[in-house]
Amino acid sequence: MTSKGVEKMTSSTIGIDISKDFLDAHRLPDGEARRFENSKAGHKMLIRWLSDTPVERIVYEPTGPYHRCFEQALAKVGLALAKVNPRQARRFAEATGKLAKTDRADARMLARMGVALALAVRPVAGEMLSEIKELHLARQALIKDRTAAKNRGKIINLRLLKQQNAQRCKQIDAQITAIEEEIEARIANDEQLAERLAILESIPGISKITAFALLIEMPELGTLDGKQAASLAGLAPVARQSGRWTGRAFIRGGRASLRQALYMPALVAARFNPAMKANYRKLIEAGKPAKIAITAIMRKLIVLANSLLRDRRNWVEIRA
Repeated sequence: MTSKGVEKMTSSTIGIDISKDFLDAHRLPDGEARRFENSKAGHKMLIRWLSDTPVERIVYEPTGPYHRCFEQALAKVGLALAKVNPRQARRFAEATGKLAKTDRADARMLARMGVALALAVRPVAGEMLSEIKELHLARQALIKDRTAAKNRGKIINLRLLKQQNAQRCKQIDAQITAIEEEIEARIANDEQLAERLAILESIPGISKITAFALLIEMPELGTLDGKQAASLAGLAPVARQSGRWTGRAFIRGGRASLRQALYMPALVAARFNPAMKANYRKLIEAGKPAKIAITAIMRKLIVLANSLLRDRRNWVEIRA
């Protein structure tokens, strides 16, 4: 068999740089590079090119609206996708001395990163979940608007401005309610999402809004092990040690929006979930700061949610 034939039999890692108009692709191990239009027609041509060789993973960075159609098109045909944090990708490029920043160079760097780090592939949120995420992001923006409006209301003196600000707050409340009802209706119409929502809501401390956030921000839940779930949420402690020195472990990275969504549920769980209340009290009695103890409860919540979704069962209290 020729060397070219061997290369075609080897599973490939593809790096793809995504821009508004183009998709720059780089394939390893053979190093072939191609450019496609970032359009439906371009996606079809890319998929045909990818069929030339077995694909182990396709590595790309999220680029807001520009990657979504591309992502859905490749996911529909069952291709293995590995979406990476842009900051991680840039650090990898700097660590390997690749400072050039062009679309083709970025595609080559992403392919090398996929091979060097053996990046794991993750399931992609379906079209329904993508639409629900768009609604969720709109809700988060409205929450910020409402907070800003309420803060303005505290310093406004003129009667007209006070009336307008109060009307704006009512309008925002109505819009938030409408979005929440739309999210709930869409989930109810999807059997799998409805089942997952019910499981999450069965956990003490997890409200409907928090359950929405877990479904939307971490669709991988239920397909991971406990450590992976905690790490993906940025709730796994990162050790710091050098020689004889050992520093305090801390959390970093992961999905900040998910941690924000879990903070209040962790406070509730620390008071009303018997097992987590006992765990929280144990940490406090051991001298741990309240912030660290709450972080530990957040970690337990995400691990518990992952376990229940994996087993497709609701939470039940285990009595001694």
